[in-house]
Amino acid sequence: MRALLQRVLEAKVVVDGETTGEIQHGILVFLGIGKEDDLVKGKKLIDKILKYRFFDDEQGKMGWNINQANGGLLLVSQFTLMAQTQKGLRPDFGPAMPPNDAKALYEELVSYAKSQFDNVQTGIFGADMKVHLVNDGPVTFNLEIE
Repeated sequence: MRALLQRVLEAKVVVDGETTGEIQHGILVFLGIGKEDDLVKGKKLIDKILKYRFFDDEQGKMGWNINQANGGLLLVSQFTLMAQTQKGLRPDFGPAMPPNDAKALYEELVSYAKSQFDNVQTGIFGADMKVHLVNDGPVTFNLEIE
C-alpha cells in the first residue's frame, strides 16, 4: 500500500462539475492499493498518516501532526501509484488490486479514518476526478506499508 502525502493550504476533488471533498489547511493523500494489501495494513497506514509530524510547530520545525495543526484530511484513491515503472516506457498496473476488491478496501479505510479523525473528506473511487490543490512548501512524502 502506498500513500503520497502533500501538505496543502487547500485542496478539493471535483467529479462531473461537483465538489465531492474539500479541505483547507491539511493533508491531501493519494492512496494506492496493491494486490497483497488488506485492512490491517491499511489501518497501519492511516494511523501513521494521522501521527506523522508534517506541520510546523512553534519553533518552525515539522513537529506537529494533522490533529495538532487543526488540519483536514482529503483521501483520494489512485491506482496508478501501484504501477511498476522500472522497465520500458509504459506503466505496468499488474501490482494494483482489482477494482472491485480495491473499492471495498478503500471504503473500509475511509470509514476507519473517519472513526479516528473528525475532518476527513474523499474523492469518489474510480471516478474521473479533477484534483485542485495548493501545495504548502512544497512538502510531499511517499509512505509505504508492506
